[in-house]
Amino acid sequence: MTIGCYLIDQLYAHGVEHVFGVPGDYILGFYDQLTKSRLRVITTCDEQGAGYAADAYARVRGLGAVCVTYGVGGLKTANTTAEAFAEKSPVVVISGAPGVRERRKHALLHHMVRDFESQKKVYEQLTVASAVLDDPQTAQGEIDRVIHTALRYKRPVYIELPREVVSAEGSADHRHPEAAEGSDPAALDEALREAVAVINAASKPVILACAEIHRFNLQDEVSALAIKTGIPIASTILGKSVVAENLPLYLGVYEGATGREAVRAYVESSDCLILLGVFMTDLNLGIYTARIDPGRSISATSEKLSIRYHTYEDVTLPDFIQGLLKADIPERPQEAIPHVAAPAPLAVTYPDAGITTRRLFDRLNAFLDDKTIVIADVGDALFGAGDLYIHRRTQFLSPAYYASMGFAVPAALGAHLAAPDARALVLVGDGAFQMTGMELSTIARYALNPIVIVLNNQGYLTERGILDGPYPWQFSKIPEVLSCGKGFVVETEGQLEEALCAAERTTETFCLLEVRLGKHDGSPGLRRISAHLAKHV
Repeated sequence: MTIGCYLIDQLYAHGVEHVFGVPGDYILGFYDQLTKSRLRVITTCDEQGAGYAADAYARVRGLGAVCVTYGVGGLKTANTTAEAFAEKSPVVVISGAPGVRERRKHALLHHMVRDFESQKKVYEQLTVASAVLDDPQTAQGEIDRVIHTALRYKRPVYIELPREVVSAEGSADHRHPEAAEGSDPAALDEALREAVAVINAASKPVILACAEIHRFNLQDEVSALAIKTGIPIASTILGKSVVAENLPLYLGVYEGATGREAVRAYVESSDCLILLGVFMTDLNLGIYTARIDPGRSISATSEKLSIRYHTYEDVTLPDFIQGLLKADIPERPQEAIPHVAAPAPLAVTYPDAGITTRRLFDRLNAFLDDKTIVIADVGDALFGAGDLYIHRRTQFLSPAYYASMGFAVPAALGAHLAAPDARALVLVGDGAFQMTGMELSTIARYALNPIVIVLNNQGYLTERGILDGPYPWQFSKIPEVLSCGKGFVVETEGQLEEALCAAERTTETFCLLEVRLGKHDGSPGLRRISAHLAKHV
């Protein structure tokens, strides 16, 4: 088997059915193999769009792949790989490269930066494992090692393919064995004994779940733990939709002082906060307004386990959660909690009233159903979406830690292909849309049907106080340029209602709703954050 075919087989064996990318001369041989394989090649407008699409695909499916050429392609994908690393999304970055022999003959080849190692050195800082497949005898083992590491740590990896190696035959004798990863039994037993004792002694325990529960596919176990024990559960903004939000024990999104006050008060009054896979970042913790006392907390992540001030080594997150699920933790009687209620239908009393951000999100909340994946870009699209009611688990995607603008539109491409039975609702600001919005042409080419809501307040609302400028795009006319899709201008509540009803009926192509908002009109979520920040300026 050739090295290229072996890599394709391993991607497919681990659940990858689509590869996103842009072809270039150093990767053309591998692209030829891809097009003849079981994998479907999705060619995007540029490499950044491919990277975001692969990231979203990985978040939904469990592993994603992006394929680019050397230098100009690989370095354009660096930012999206950095996001995948920061937010633990297992993406395999495959980059073509100059051949081994031609590197020796020619010191200066096109697309090279400083030397032939420059790109690999960059990716060593952005990935959890990397390999240059310059030896066919070890290439299969390196492929196994790198993919296994991506799945073990839920972070991106880098594979560099010198172009003549793609068609070289490999040696199966050098394959890397996938060693079983598990906890130290003694450490796991002791940790569970202490954790169970702390939980059972508490009068008001609360579970706080975050992104690692998504990445390690532990959503069902965490829901079962809450139901079995009667312990209420909240999520962070990065972990939103970690459980279905119609779960009676679900409190809502905890964001410190920048979130809903009822959720903040309940979580912070807990005498045993069980943090599962939580990223302790500024946005996740409400710009560090969260009041989490380590002395009253159990914190389990893929990297360490702490119970109050004790730290346990060699205890994995899945083993710890499975252990809690089996442990003797008596079910607690149900009490009144600030549960997020399902939104009621929103009546349009004044159809000619100008649309506001609050009314937009209120109407979208009633529009969502259990087939909708919400994809929120950075800015007020994210802050407003934090209050939306998500019907099923893993149906909310956003770059809520790395916060790279331009994620949402190409992410809709990846999410649609990873979960073809769902429909994406994209929330993106006018500034972020200008970065990657033309991936709508890719979405049109593959006959996908997201509903794209462009929050057009004519600029970067979250940065308007620092620097303002003109943004004169007429987003609703983009379908005319592409000769595909449907565009709507929304300036009133009545127009919003008509556009959403039309979008719901239109399933054969995408719909773009340009919602024209006031220049200083923000969502309730943004106003909470702004009010807090204003106190500390």
